[in-house]
Amino acid sequence: MSLEAITSVTRAEQDAKNAVAAAQAKAKQLISEAQAAGEASLEAARAKADSELEALRKKAEEKSRADAEALGRGLEAEREALRKKAEGKLDAAAALIVERIVND
Repeated sequence: MSLEAITSVTRAEQDAKNAVAAAQAKAKQLISEAQAAGEASLEAARAKADSELEALRKKAEEKSRADAEALGRGLEAEREALRKKAEGKLDAAAALIVERIVND
């Protein structure tokens, strides 16, 4: 083989090694960029989920508060109705007690 051919083959081998090294470096860079983009996307999804969770928590608290207030109003109305009913029977109960005491 001539010196020129050997030089040409050596240069081609070196160019191939350089191309492989450049491709590997580019692949590492692309992987790094993809990981960074993935982490950023994951963080954005976490932030969105946290925001949605907070909104749902507030909504649930408001609904619970409204339900508790409605239940409280209902119980208060029921208590008042029972009190009025009891007051209506108070005179009859007192008369019955007096009658039993007097008759004994």
